[in-house]
Order: sequence, then C-alpha cells, then structure tokens
Amino acid sequence: MRMVDLIAKTRDHQALTTEEVQWLVQNYVTKKVPDYQMSAWLMAVYFNGLSDREQGDLAQAMLDSGEKLDLSAIPGIKVDKHSTGGVGDKLSLPLVPLVACLGIAVPMVSGRGLGFTGGTLDKLESIPGFNVNLTTAEFSHQVSMIRQAITSASQDLAPADRRLYALRDVTGTVASKPLIASSIMSKKLASGTDALLFDVKSGNGAFMPDDEAAEGLAKALLAIAAQAGVKAVAMITDMNQPLGITIGNSLEVAESIAVIKGRGPQDVHQLLVMQAAQMLVLGGKTASLEVATGMVEDALRDGRAAKAFKQLIQAQGGDSRVVDDPRRLPQATHKVTVTATTAGTVLAMDTKALGVAVMQLGGGRAMQDDQLDLTAGLVLHKKVGTPVQPGETLAVAYASAADPATVVESVRAAYTIGDAPIKKLSLIHRILS
Repeated sequence: MRMVDLIAKTRDHQALTTEEVQWLVQNYVTKKVPDYQMSAWLMAVYFNGLSDREQGDLAQAMLDSGEKLDLSAIPGIKVDKHSTGGVGDKLSLPLVPLVACLGIAVPMVSGRGLGFTGGTLDKLESIPGFNVNLTTAEFSHQVSMIRQAITSASQDLAPADRRLYALRDVTGTVASKPLIASSIMSKKLASGTDALLFDVKSGNGAFMPDDEAAEGLAKALLAIAAQAGVKAVAMITDMNQPLGITIGNSLEVAESIAVIKGRGPQDVHQLLVMQAAQMLVLGGKTASLEVATGMVEDALRDGRAAKAFKQLIQAQGGDSRVVDDPRRLPQATHKVTVTATTAGTVLAMDTKALGVAVMQLGGGRAMQDDQLDLTAGLVLHKKVGTPVQPGETLAVAYASAADPATVVESVRAAYTIGDAPIKKLSLIHRILS
C-alpha cells in the first residue's frame, strides 16, 4: 500500500476500504507517513468528503490508536453528551449531576476552550481544587461509585486524533464535517459510553453557521454512532445569542449553580431539562420523554441535583461549598458597565463577537497554552427581544488581569438595536435520531 495512491483515490472521489483507512492512520501515528502526504489527504477530504462508512472507519482507526476505557463492569447503560461548542454554553456542568442523581451513569471526557467558545474543563477549574485530570483507574472508580465523572482526555486516548487535529489546525482543514465528526467520535467511543446525546449548535455564535451545516454534522455523528453500535440522538440548538446571561468561566459556574438549584435563566433551564430527559430515555430509565421530563423537574425542585453536584465536586477534590456560597468562586477585581446609546429593541446579537470580547479579556484562548483569567467575562442584561433606552445597561464586563474598558465598544457594537419586527428565536431547532 502506498500513501500516494490513497491520496489519489480520495482526490478522485473513490472510497477507501476499511483496511486502507486503518493503514493510513496506523502509519501516520508511527511516522511512516509524513505530514506533507497526510496534509494532501486531509485537503482532499476537505473538498470531496467521506462516505458514512469511511467516517466510521476513520473514527475507529483513531480509536484503535490508543487505549479504550472499559466500563462494562458498571451496571446499566452509560450515557454521555457532546456539545459542538457555543458562547455561554455551560450545560454540561448541571447536566452530568442531574442525570447521575436519577440513576444513569455519565462518564464524560471533555475538553478545554479554544477561541471564542468556552470549555467545560476550564469552567470546572474555576472551582477551587477541582481536578480535571483523573487517571483511567480514578475515572472508572468514580463512575462506579457515584455514577458521574468529568475528566480531560488522557494522552493515551485516541492519540492519532490529537496528531491529526494539530495538522488540520495548520492546513486549513479544521472545518471539514467528516473530519470533525470522526474526531469527536474517536474520543467519545474511547470513553466507554453506550449512548450519546449530541448538542449541535447552529447560528452566529457556533462553528456551524446555519441549520443546513448543523444538520450535516449531526447526521455525520449519528452515522458513525450507528456504525459503532452506540445509541444516539442529536439536538440542533440555537446559538444566535449566548445561552443564559453569563459568558466566562467562574461566571458560568455561578449561573450553573443557580440553574441546578431551580433558579437561573429560563433558556438554560429549558435546554437542561430537555437534554436530561433525552439522556434518561437513551439510558433506558423510561421510554417516555414526558415522564423523563417530570423526573428531571422533580430532581431540580427537591434538591437531589444540587446534592449530586456537591458530590461530583467533592469526589474530584474541589470545594463543594461553592454550591451554597458561589462567592467562593474566583471574583473579578475590575468591572465596567456597557450602556446603550440608542432606544429600541434588541433585534440581534453578534454572539461570536461577544465570545471574542471575553477571550480578549483573558477568559479564552487564542493558543492552546494561553493562561486564563478565570474571573473574566460578561453578564448580559439585555438579550434579543428586550426593549432598551439610552443609558440602560446592555452588559457588564469583568476581569482581573485586563482592563474591561477595552472591550466596551466591541460589546456595544455586538448589539443591533432598532424598531423593526423581530422573529422569536427557537431554542431547539430540530431533534434527529
């Protein structure tokens, strides 16, 4: 087998065999295939795509390049969730303990934020002492004991994906749907999960700018899951404005605490309940989404979810007192208010611009090794559909390591205010299975 022949096949719209995909990945990991040839193949995929079977083969080959977690000794169906990333998307924090307290094991391997979207691990590290780097043994033991754990991917988990992603990052091929889907699934399948919920974000604050692109990615993820024998559901959800009213690590943890205690913004609560209900059905707790929804609402109302969140924090070395006193989270030393200069209604928000503003304050990374200011972020006082008068607060910017005044104009510019009629944003656009 020669790499040049595989490049030519993909270039000419010919499907690679399962054996060819395995050979390609194995030889790249062992450095028998050089970066320049793999770059050529990635670009051919970018332009020509891959079949459903090839996507599944690629995910499996990357999965086979490293260790796989075996959680089969833990009773029941293990269910995980993956979000494609958005601004203010803090759902994993309350979702994991909420589902776990209802009897479903949730083994979550998560990631850090890069660019304008936040990362679950960064948010959790806002909680003093919280350890996101569990060993394989610690991860498995914790899931068996309390049905929940959130950890980073170990260096041995799908190492081929790590090498390929780094190459995609410098060759302009990150935005390929087959490569995105295969990358996601290689890590999720390696975590030992039996069922998956995908939250595919769509809108101006997501990597998928519209529903057509989001649906394409959702179908790719579902196809790979089906090939691997993993039950899955994909929700296409809105990211044409931030989720909730906070953007930034410690701020989003505080909002997550409010939501898991039955308070917090309505959109976060609504999406949390819907996602938890889907996971209960995937986990075999009930066949009815209506029944699952009632179970979820009860667990939020009676305090079981908040108690499970404390349990998660304690198990991973964190200060669980933050659940009762969020002031124990890192607090910003500087804040600046962003006010409106015109009257009207908020017609639209440039969600990505708001995420970039938080990144500029130190709340996000431009490079993977950038150090974060966990206190940096925005609290939104106005969202789409709300009336505004001159001088009223649109948002408050927080930071400790930077001057929040530097983002005032960019935050103000992210708001479109006028008198035109607006179309109400739908939080959940479509559900696929």
